[in-house]
Amino acid sequence: MTDEHLPPAFFNPYAVAIDDEVAIALLAEMHLRKAIERGDFDDLPGAGKPLDLQDLHDPDWWLKAFMRREKLVVLPPSIQLRKDDAALDGRLDELWTEDDVREEVEEFNRSVLRARYQPAAGPPLVTMPRDVEATVAAWAGRRAERAAQARERARTEAAAEEDRRRRRRRARRRRAR
Repeated sequence: MTDEHLPPAFFNPYAVAIDDEVAIALLAEMHLRKAIERGDFDDLPGAGKPLDLQDLHDPDWWLKAFMRREKLVVLPPSIQLRKDDAALDGRLDELWTEDDVREEVEEFNRSVLRARYQPAAGPPLVTMPRDVEATVAAWAGRRAERAAQARERARTEAAAEEDRRRRRRRARRRRAR
């Protein structure tokens, strides 16, 4: 059937239900079109420059923003283990007992072995497990060296303090004469 064969009351535009949101969108669209025709949007600052839409269409925008805000970095296991290996001696130097050092080295070795049995994700894993006894011995050596340095520093400071006291006494004696 063509339009000429339809009865005049077949299509009633007022019979179409329009909710508030659709009405507002249609009204806004109408006002925008009229403003464009009048030229209200000509010569705006930034006209012709690209928009910064870096995360607009990314479904993980909130996760990336969270990671950027909290300064979180997720590295492949091989890279993370290299960083952990490089920082391990520093972490061990903060520990006080040999048992804690052994436990930390064993935990590091477990993470290296765990990574070796997983499928490679990223660069190849070149980090090797640490020899527990050798690492503990190196920790003890560094600890003894730091203690010797602290004792030497204390002796030097005590000698300097004693020297200052002597100078003060001499100066007092000279002034007293």
